[in-house]
Amino acid sequence: MHLLDIQNQLQNYIWLLEHTTSRDVIVVDPTEAEPVEQYCREHGLNLSQIWLTHWHKDHIGGVPELLQSRNIPVYGPREELSKIPFITHPLQHEAHFKFHDLQVDVLAVPGHTLGHIVYFMDAIDTLFCGDTLFAMGCGRVFEGTFEQMYHSLNRLAALPARTQVYCTHEYTLSNAKFALHVEPDNLALQQRYQQVEDLRLLNQPTLPSTIELELQTNPFLRVDSVEEFQKLREMKDNF
Repeated sequence: MHLLDIQNQLQNYIWLLEHTTSRDVIVVDPTEAEPVEQYCREHGLNLSQIWLTHWHKDHIGGVPELLQSRNIPVYGPREELSKIPFITHPLQHEAHFKFHDLQVDVLAVPGHTLGHIVYFMDAIDTLFCGDTLFAMGCGRVFEGTFEQMYHSLNRLAALPARTQVYCTHEYTLSNAKFALHVEPDNLALQQRYQQVEDLRLLNQPTLPSTIELELQTNPFLRVDSVEEFQKLREMKDNF
């Protein structure tokens, strides 16, 4: 796995997954093209697929430029084809495809946007979750309903505990502050907050997380009803 820190205002990360024998890589939600091009050049990697989680510009901005010099498949949500016209492989809930011999499972997680999807690879314990699940947080509910987002998060929470969670933004420290505000007596959360603060002081990434860690420390995965979730999300929006 390779991480590109775009260092923009939205703190976007771009993830590249490498097939080591071929040096082929996929890129997830490329905010910009040039950092991807440069990284592939410097490391002798061959960009062979693009995976998109949803239509927001900071997740698809680099795609047109990446496609100028290569003809490669672009995977993305069928529900958002009208907003992402360069998708070549539209995907819906429970679709499957392969990157070399690696099976990729697609889950629909509406809420942040109506068509948001995520990519889960059980064989390598990996989840690319876009803006649905964050470390100690979750995405804002923009297009969908609180009920949709609640069920989408539950869908991700049910994945194997060992699953590594690759989010698309470095929002962990601000999420941790809110989480501690909500659960000040959570010892696991207190410990994690300190670790995250130390990492960010060194300008180090706090990701990936794991489903197990999120179940222990993410307040949005620890609510028992849509009503509780909505109250919590609205608190976070105004925190």
